[in-house]
Amino acid sequence: MLWSETRGGNFSIRRAREHFLQGDAVEEGVRSPIRTSWERCRLMGLSPDRSDPPYWQGLDVDGHLVRAAEPVLDRLQSVLSGSSARVSLTDERGAVLLRRFGEAAMARELPPIHSRPGFVFAERFAGTTAISLALEDRRLCHVEGAEHFAECYQSSVCSGIPIRNPLNGHIEGVLAGCCSRSDTHPPIGTLIHKAAEAVERRLLEQSAARERALLQAYRDVRARVHTGEVAVGGHLIGMEELGRHGVDPSDQVILIEKAAELISLGQRAAVEVLVSRGRRLTLLSRSVTSPSRVEGFVIEVLLPRDWSQQPLAFSYLAEPRRLLAHPAPPRGPLPDVAPTLGDTLSRTPGARGTGDPADGMVSALVLVGEPGVGKYAIAARRRLELLAEASSRIGTTLDVSRTAWELAETAVPRLADFVTIDLPEAVLRGEESAHPSTDLHRAVVHGIREDCPFYPVGERVELRPTTPHMRCLASGQVVLEPDLRSAAGWIAQDPEDAERLLACNVHSLIAVPLLARGVFLGIASFYRSHDPAPFGDDDRSLAQELAARAALCIDNARRYTREHTLALSLQRSLLPRGFPAQDAVEVAHRYLPAESGVGGDWFDVIPLSGARVALLVGDVVGHGLHAAATMGRLSTAARNFAELELAPDELLTHLDNLLVRLDREEDSDDPALGSASMVGATCLYVIYDATSRQCAMARAGHPPPALVLPDGTVTFPELPVGPPLGLGSLPFETAEIQLPEDSRLILYTDGLIEDRDIDEALDRLRDALEHPGATPEDTCNAVMHAVAPEHPGDDIALLVARTHALPPDRIASWELPADPAHVSDVRAAAMRRLSQWGLDGVAFAVELLLSELVTNAIRYGAEPIRVRLIHDRTLICEVSDTSSTAPRMRQAASTDEGGRGLFLVAQLAQSWGTRYTTDGKVIWAECALDVPEGHPGSAGTQ
Repeated sequence: MLWSETRGGNFSIRRAREHFLQGDAVEEGVRSPIRTSWERCRLMGLSPDRSDPPYWQGLDVDGHLVRAAEPVLDRLQSVLSGSSARVSLTDERGAVLLRRFGEAAMARELPPIHSRPGFVFAERFAGTTAISLALEDRRLCHVEGAEHFAECYQSSVCSGIPIRNPLNGHIEGVLAGCCSRSDTHPPIGTLIHKAAEAVERRLLEQSAARERALLQAYRDVRARVHTGEVAVGGHLIGMEELGRHGVDPSDQVILIEKAAELISLGQRAAVEVLVSRGRRLTLLSRSVTSPSRVEGFVIEVLLPRDWSQQPLAFSYLAEPRRLLAHPAPPRGPLPDVAPTLGDTLSRTPGARGTGDPADGMVSALVLVGEPGVGKYAIAARRRLELLAEASSRIGTTLDVSRTAWELAETAVPRLADFVTIDLPEAVLRGEESAHPSTDLHRAVVHGIREDCPFYPVGERVELRPTTPHMRCLASGQVVLEPDLRSAAGWIAQDPEDAERLLACNVHSLIAVPLLARGVFLGIASFYRSHDPAPFGDDDRSLAQELAARAALCIDNARRYTREHTLALSLQRSLLPRGFPAQDAVEVAHRYLPAESGVGGDWFDVIPLSGARVALLVGDVVGHGLHAAATMGRLSTAARNFAELELAPDELLTHLDNLLVRLDREEDSDDPALGSASMVGATCLYVIYDATSRQCAMARAGHPPPALVLPDGTVTFPELPVGPPLGLGSLPFETAEIQLPEDSRLILYTDGLIEDRDIDEALDRLRDALEHPGATPEDTCNAVMHAVAPEHPGDDIALLVARTHALPPDRIASWELPADPAHVSDVRAAAMRRLSQWGLDGVAFAVELLLSELVTNAIRYGAEPIRVRLIHDRTLICEVSDTSSTAPRMRQAASTDEGGRGLFLVAQLAQSWGTRYTTDGKVIWAECALDVPEGHPGSAGTQ
């Protein structure tokens, strides 16, 4: 049962807690960190009516954290004087190290767990407290009243904040402040936040003090060297003087980086470092111990006085193995500084034992520090290197899944041993997920080995509220679980699976939400198993930075996927889903979108009058929604121009003019775009006449078609090359060829052949087409298999048409002079032919049509006048003459004696129209027929 309550706009925390303890789910009014902590406490079996935190003896109450915090807490106590506030300092495990009170008497009046150091307030012992929450969430946390899980703490308002080591970011402890609910002034949260910053500054000062002590010890021993206590030659200079000795600033950076590595090794050594111009410098690592027994190393660079004149690679160490063979310092306390450093110096090559600085050697101090600090520096540099590498490795494609994989491949093994990434299914489709917590699917599992039992890729991931993954989803914050063995929420998700993962030594987890532009895109989980050290806050920051970069790339890929899907849907909706029935050609087609973006390729099959058909393929310049929309406008215009019965060259001219106007319109809408908005396209337009087997073709910047003769011979007809559409320059030309029946015309866009050498591509196309008798479907399959690239960079449109020829006995034609007396003769001959074709049912309508069309041709046209009947799917009546004057239908007035003939034609015919020829015009009309079974047109092609 889900329980929630509002009262006056405020939620009753105490009532919510009561319902939670009764087993109800509480999702409203209780802050997510508190609710999640309650869930973990319940999973760990804690009881709210008793809280007995353990007491640990033998704590380090004189360590560096206590020394740094004591002065700060003393000052804080004076600020809190007279209040009920109390302040506690704990170590990284939640064990109290120091206590301070606003009233000194409180130390005597409070129970021992609130007044004595040694008690442990980790979540698994004390439940939800400011200390435990600060350790779990690793940030400033506030817990008030009933938000405490244990009843004995509910009279207090508490704040806790982690204290981090400034060098490595590790949590050293927690500073917590509590006061009664009636005494909240001064604000305890603000005070402990400032106090924690002061403690961290003192920790940094302690480290700096240790380095200063090491540096002073080094200087002391150098002084002893020059007083003769240690015999060595050479001259010491500062790093700032290296420039005068030919060491460039870039070389000095290299030296400092290598010096940090040497310090991190924690042993004496000598190495040669390659710097600019192929030269080499020698770095010498020497152990040093300060009077306070701080152990460290100093790194010197050695070079001869004339080193700046050395043009090529040069090694000062004549016997480098001699120094490298020195044994490392024994484990445990190092020897006194003078013998250790002096012994090393006395073995330096070139030493004369005179102390004379003129012996040819110059050295400079590069770096001094403790080995641990050096390791932190190396780790920091490696993190920066990983981030730099991530910028080039993540987001190389606009594919959501691939980008997620790139994040995992970048992080393994340099940050994590295993990475899993869960994405909502909607994100994979390019959308935003409305319910990401219930829509997650495993998208990536990647690691140093493949036998870890993580949920497999593709499986739905259902998360419980207490899991680190759901916590990071709900809060939008990174969640770090340094020890999964004690992570009750993670274990509760799937105890058996958790046990198997722990058996594989998976011990630490960072869960990072993938957020970009306010959109939740998924969860990235980083696991560690091979490295025994758990994840720390520096790792958490690195994981967060990697995930943030990946999230932006994933969001870009998601938005691209959405645009790509929209453009593809738009383009597919604009492409023909099927073709009108016609008998001139049998067609098959293929369309393959580009992987990188939808283009503007299209194709069409348009039946024309007179048993003719138009075939069209085109390609709009560019990709995306703009190209798809332009393709839609262009294909619609091409179909309309085709309906006007234009010749191929005329149709391309009209399309060219249209694109020129579109380009001008776009430039006027946004002048800033300039030439970037140019609209262009290529096109191939073909008209095939089944009565004469004549094929007229024209192209505008488009690849020529392929022609396969019935015997399998493949040719590429030489067509005049017109300019691409949209340039408004040269005219277009039409070429005509006659095709044998059962020839195949293959029309395609350049995406089919542009990914390879043009000659090679055409040869492969030729090989794929040399199969006599292949159907258009078989031809499409063969071409796409043999020629189409596996990953097309541009759209591919393919149209295959096998030509048919209308039998001569289904065509009848007559020629007559411009004499009305001959109209009856043509009409009678036509009726006889209809009777032979078994079309007596349409004889009356055809007789009227012919009378009207022939009479108009005689009255308004010019000789010769021809009449043709074509028995196809419809009965086509054509009357042609040499005049270019076209009839025009108008509404005749009641007093007009004529003007009703074309109205009668429109009523009797299924369709009618005019087409122009090179020597005149043709007026045509089609009469519908009931196509009998077995007629060639009874099984139309699609």
